[in-house]
Amino acid sequence: MAATNLNKFTDTINEGAVQKMLDSRLNLKKYVLENSRQGDIQNVIDTIDKFGWTQQWLMNIGDTKGKILDQAIQTKKPKTVLELGEIFLGKIFCYAICSNTVFLSVEADTQSAEIARSIFEHAGVTDRIQVINEYTDKVIPRLSKDFNIDSFDLIFIDHYKDVYLRDLKLLEENGLIKSGTMIVADNVICPGAPDYLNYIRGNPNYTTTFHETTLEYRNDIVDGVEISVRK
Repeated sequence: MAATNLNKFTDTINEGAVQKMLDSRLNLKKYVLENSRQGDIQNVIDTIDKFGWTQQWLMNIGDTKGKILDQAIQTKKPKTVLELGEIFLGKIFCYAICSNTVFLSVEADTQSAEIARSIFEHAGVTDRIQVINEYTDKVIPRLSKDFNIDSFDLIFIDHYKDVYLRDLKLLEENGLIKSGTMIVADNVICPGAPDYLNYIRGNPNYTTTFHETTLEYRNDIVDGVEISVRK
């Protein structure tokens, strides 16, 4: 990735870093509750995206990348979904909820998890999505036992980039990835997950495709989504 691209990204997120991210989520909660229709899933998603474009930059999949996900979801039609990290997923969330898919979302930050639950309650879907407030390396080994799930049809990875590979291997080791499992990894270019890409692209057990796009809610920063399917 070009240095100028990385600099633009760090300018976006590093002014106050974690606290700024948390503040943006608190502002998002207020905006969504005040500006979206209660019980209307798609309207809530659209309001989240509007916030990201017009109010404050938001670390989220966004509507541009959402089109890539939408196509993948329509192809896979998953019945079991695991999401690691960011929890405002747009198209993937809407599909999962509307099709009675089992949807587990793991979020380590307590405040972010509570914000997500508030938004899900506003959307009227708290009974159809499970937010797990725990670190991924602690919860992945227990997912099968705790939630009676053998494996996942779709896994979305969008948390700390330096643990993408660690968590992928944990999922493999615990038998949660089966033949046909689709794995979608966001932000593989900006800020980047080079060890993850090297592993999955060099692994004969996966077919993998890179989709170049832009960073969420920005048109000037190159990013990419890697979609891989277990053979």
